[in-house]
Amino acid sequence: MQTIPKEALDFLEDLKNNNNREWFNERKSKFKDLEKQMKSFYAEVEMLLNKEDDIQRTKAYRIYRDIRFSKDKTPYKKHFAAIFIRRKPALRGSYYIHIQPGGKSHIGGGFWKPNRDALWRVRKEWEIDAEEIKEILTNPTFKKHWREMKGDSLKTAPRGFDKNHPDIDLINYKQWIFSQSFSDKEVLAEDFAEKTTTYFKNLRPFFDYMSVILTTDLNGVSILE
Repeated sequence: MQTIPKEALDFLEDLKNNNNREWFNERKSKFKDLEKQMKSFYAEVEMLLNKEDDIQRTKAYRIYRDIRFSKDKTPYKKHFAAIFIRRKPALRGSYYIHIQPGGKSHIGGGFWKPNRDALWRVRKEWEIDAEEIKEILTNPTFKKHWREMKGDSLKTAPRGFDKNHPDIDLINYKQWIFSQSFSDKEVLAEDFAEKTTTYFKNLRPFFDYMSVILTTDLNGVSILE
């Protein structure tokens, strides 16, 4: 099974202390080799995921930062990362892997930037009936792997929603995100790809539920052509 090389964490640790183009360019060939190994790891995860789900594509993020509008002008990210996108339009949500030394590695999934229509649709669903989503979020197996839903939330009720609604805390979410952190030792273990896939598998109930909502209207009629 494909693993994450220790050299990848070592490189990122050195990069953190030498985040400049001269240092990086002198080690460009080493980076390219590590990047290739990381993509092989992502491919392993995608293969395992496709036994449980339907991944349309995997996108490995570039290490180069967009510094045009940032006060931080360091040119390189201090992590490797990739996203696994479920097959649209029927399947919604994406899985994410973030590898960074010092116990900062994590995996996750959810909806980072839902558009206005998606926000309204999910909020209306939870306004009408939030029992199913609460059952998913409180399921012991789900909680064991993902604990609780995270994401930015409004401080008051969205326009058109009752601030005294019993599920207003759910309705106020602007993002629906789950994450789990791992130590460097866990990340480098031989079973990390398999462990990652197990966590992602246990996120499926949430994704499948959200996919139904985001592909139907309030009457439950499909909006897909």
